[in-house]
Amino acid sequence: MVVASLELKPDRPLVICDADEVLVQFLVGLERFLLRNNRKLVLKSFAIHGNVVDAATGETITHDEVTRLLKDFFQHDTHQLDPVPGAADALNALRAQAQIIVLSNLPETAREIRRAHLASHGMDYPVIAGSGPKGPIVRDIVQAIKAPVVFIDDLPPHLTSVAQATPHVHRLHFVADRRLARMIEPAQDAHRRIDDWPSARTWIESVIS
Repeated sequence: MVVASLELKPDRPLVICDADEVLVQFLVGLERFLLRNNRKLVLKSFAIHGNVVDAATGETITHDEVTRLLKDFFQHDTHQLDPVPGAADALNALRAQAQIIVLSNLPETAREIRRAHLASHGMDYPVIAGSGPKGPIVRDIVQAIKAPVVFIDDLPPHLTSVAQATPHVHRLHFVADRRLARMIEPAQDAHRRIDDWPSARTWIESVIS
């Protein structure tokens, strides 16, 4: 799906939501995938590259192989990721007041898999497959929206990119996995840092109402 195909109402609030570590438990799913491939994730930093090792020898896997593994993971395991607790209920409540779309950096070949998987867990929303910083694509999405907009992501660089491209958009830093959450400070370019969906819903409602 491309931005031009979205059917958005200009006068209705909009929530743009990342998927990995916001709607689905990316890290837990990746760990399962890596173990099936005799690899292991060693969380020394808030990153994937540089933290994947051979499960038998402990040797760090090369950048190129990690990239290949991630491509295979998105293609074959996207439909097996567990939902983040409370995400579906919160979005279902928010949809009474707002439009909701998912903006997720993943290969276009995995976009429909992600959409169907989210829908199977009660999150049936349009999915845009992006790549790179999210600011430019968010700018394209919101250019006709006259109501409040909320952007949610786990990665500070995306929040910074959106802050630079669309300063008026309300930005929420959300990290579902508790291990990752402990590793990273609240993003400087986010308006709030919240890591659970009941609290996030309350904040979003206050922004869009």
